Amino acid sequence: MKKIEHIGIAVKSLKESNVLFEKLFGNPPYKEEEVKSEGVKTSFFMNGPNKIELLEATNEDSPIAKFLEKKGEGIHHVAFDVEDIDSEIKRLKKEGFVVLNDVPKKGADNKLVVFLHPKSTNGVLIELCQDATKK
Repeated sequence: MKKIEHIGIAVKSLKESNVLFEKLFGNPPYKEEEVKSEGVKTSFFMNGPNKIELLEATNEDSPIAKFLEKKGEGIHHVAFDVEDIDSEIKRLKKEGFVVLNDVPKKGADNKLVVFLHPKSTNGVLIELCQDATKK
């Protein structure tokens, strides 16, 4: 893993949260998009070299809707940038981590993504991200 790629924050309202985070960081989100397969709308902010992803559920069955129902708004996941997502999946499985999706799927911000189950990572949902253009 090369670095933290971004921190994902679950929010009830992307519109309201974008206003809040724009005030916090002093700049608007650089990107907004919907990932229909995950039932989520996202916006991304830069803060220095760091990225923050805000996530709003687009349907009541989405993982974000379930997270908000159980825990409320807050940090949803920490994402790490990886060079070779397939190799990382194999390596982490050998190390005993529970991978939620064995095949990388298309995520936001032009990434291929895989998640590690929080039960195997001390309660933190971990996302592995690889630039989709490097696959």
